[in-house]
Amino acid sequence: MRSLILALALFALPAVTQAIEEPDYAVLRKLGEVEVRFYASYVVAQVMVAGPDDYTGKQGIPVLEEYLFAQNKGEKSLAMRVPVTPMAAPTRLEMTAPVMQSVIAGGYHLRFVLPKRYTLASAPEPIDPRVQLLTVPQGKIAAIVFSGFWSEMNYTEHLDKLTAALRRADLPWSGEPVYARYDAPGTPWFKRRNEIWLTLR
Repeated sequence: MRSLILALALFALPAVTQAIEEPDYAVLRKLGEVEVRFYASYVVAQVMVAGPDDYTGKQGIPVLEEYLFAQNKGEKSLAMRVPVTPMAAPTRLEMTAPVMQSVIAGGYHLRFVLPKRYTLASAPEPIDPRVQLLTVPQGKIAAIVFSGFWSEMNYTEHLDKLTAALRRADLPWSGEPVYARYDAPGTPWFKRRNEIWLTLR
């Protein structure tokens, strides 16, 4: 409980300056390469795409980018929760990190995190029906950080390290792993930040 209170208190402190905005979290514990984090809730734009892994981003990212940059019904009034005008211009949202991918029945979910100023009620409404908005509730996750380009070998190696660390610490998890990517496509492999997340019970 003390760790949880400390984690919540940290959210009130000024964040470290970042080039790209990320959801707020506090590190509760370290297990070697693995971090146990407490995340505040945040809003995501989500699209479901078919596999395989190599093509998931190519299918889903353009759909989500269209929502962020043009295919939405414009800013909402926080008080009235409706578009500012009936013909409000689309709102251009800033890119954030990470881009998240997880397995679901029949394919994958691909998610973009919305800027922190938005709630589910105030976020611009998507025009494309494939894009869904939802709130990810606050909670604890375990994360392992690694570099390099996507490959099944790289992913599996680090997922195995993550699950082994959690078993040693007797920390159960639930649901499918989330693959989180933080960098633009042109980033060199050695500068890339990738993470795998598991939701802790």
